[in-house]
Amino acid sequence: MRCPVIQTRVLIVGLVLSMAACSSPHPILRSNAKVLLQGREASNLDVDVCQQKAEAAGLQPGTGSRSGNMAAGAALGVVAGAAVGASTGLIGGPTGVAIGAAAGGGLGLIIGIVGGAYKPLEPDPPYADMVVRCLIEKGYDVTGWE
Repeated sequence: MRCPVIQTRVLIVGLVLSMAACSSPHPILRSNAKVLLQGREASNLDVDVCQQKAEAAGLQPGTGSRSGNMAAGAALGVVAGAAVGASTGLIGGPTGVAIGAAAGGGLGLIIGIVGGAYKPLEPDPPYADMVVRCLIEKGYDVTGWE
């Protein structure tokens, strides 16, 4: 009876990771005269054009994706949480260690996924340089990446 519960949890984590995989680094535009004149939607279209231009030149945004950050955070969280949980469960003997490791690992997984989801995205430098240069030529100011 425990297998459906575990399968459901794995499915939920998989869905969250797959939805987050769709996001890639996106430049943040400062609200200057160009953005105010055109509006956010037209400015976002210019960003898309510059990103497509960089990709057509053979450059890739890089591996800085939310899903990668979340997976790394989850792995670190499980290991750290299990270690802390096992050490706190030493008082209860082998059963306490097992319960502590399981509880700590589960909590570490959740904290790692959430922490990884909010880690800032950083594109590959050549890709970022080309996109920023393209946007500057169009009259935009780039303040960073999200």
